Amino acid sequence: MASVNWSAWKPLPLTLAPAVLAETLDGGQSFRWSRLADGEWIGLWGECMARIAQTDDGALRWCAPVSLAERVERELKIYLGPDSRLAERIDSLPWRSDGHLAQCLTAFPGLRILRQPFGETLLCFLCSATKQIVQIKQMVALLAERHGREIASGFNRLPTWAELANVSELALRGCLLGFRARYIHQTACFLEENPGWLAATETLPYPEAKERLCTLPGVGEKVADCALLFGADRLEAFPVDVWILKTMERRYGLAGWKPAQVAQFGRAHFGPLAGLAQQYLFANERRASRILRPPQESKPSG
Repeated sequence: MASVNWSAWKPLPLTLAPAVLAETLDGGQSFRWSRLADGEWIGLWGECMARIAQTDDGALRWCAPVSLAERVERELKIYLGPDSRLAERIDSLPWRSDGHLAQCLTAFPGLRILRQPFGETLLCFLCSATKQIVQIKQMVALLAERHGREIASGFNRLPTWAELANVSELALRGCLLGFRARYIHQTACFLEENPGWLAATETLPYPEAKERLCTLPGVGEKVADCALLFGADRLEAFPVDVWILKTMERRYGLAGWKPAQVAQFGRAHFGPLAGLAQQYLFANERRASRILRPPQESKPSG
């Protein structure tokens, strides 16, 4: 990183607790942020790369490679989203009648949905099946290192789908993708044969966009919902993974419900911003798992 020519630090109009910043950048929405030894964060998205640091009072500041600074200054505001809009969205959630949701909102004030590039988000979540965050980050890092283009000295962006269409399944397996390599290769070939398909999907209403995504190899409801929530601002998407299944069983009495049923309940209960509520539920359940000790962890707590 020493060889990168960094811009001067600039303030971000945003103040977050360190735990909330960590959950936002490294809590399973994005897989290209890392915390440095001094507490700073360094991350990449699209054609952007930035470092983010906090002052003692939680205020954020950023810098970027000089060659990317103008782009990053413009894109970072979109990527993180304005506080005013977040406050309006949170206030519209049913926290007044849902005590557990209210608790989650209080535990992570300012937690937000990142606005990531749609194609990149789809790629990352195609890597996610049956894997933990640290493993997904390893796969994504290898994809960037071996098949992405350098955007700053020693740092590569992720490959585009067009670039991936020229990568063999065998080479993809070399990125620790396992069976996911076949899905990514097949999806890349499909998108190459259907130019504009992904861009058109991004603009569709949520139900139609999800239906289209689920026709891609390896894309089920969870991957489609994650791609739409984190990459297309479709806040009605309600991804259901093991953490959401746990919290909906423990806190909402949905024991034995299938993921599709839980997702339908989530959209009905939390409303058009269900995906935002989901991120708070997800973060809080992961936090609870770190605090509790077996056998307490397996017991409902509210």
